[in-house]
Amino acid sequence: MKSGKLVLGVLAGLAAGAALGILFAPDKGKNSRKKITRKSEDILDDMKDKMNHLLDSAATKLSMSKDAVIDSVERSKVKLDKATSSIKEKMADTLS
Repeated sequence: MKSGKLVLGVLAGLAAGAALGILFAPDKGKNSRKKITRKSEDILDDMKDKMNHLLDSAATKLSMSKDAVIDSVERSKVKLDKATSSIKEKMADTLS
């Protein structure tokens, strides 16, 4: 999650810098507002893309972890079944 916060911080800094640069540039107010709006939309789109990538990455890692846990449980069940069968066999041999 630190990388997600870092990305958002960097993007927020870039947005603030771009907005200040446009505000102090010698241009008409109407044009400056259009530039700010366009730049804001670009930054928001970029942030959405980065967040989607971050969420996809997290979902992939979670799915891989889930699969690993399921595999481990299945292997444990097999070992438990073998141990149970072995104990039953030994008990049967002992009782006969």
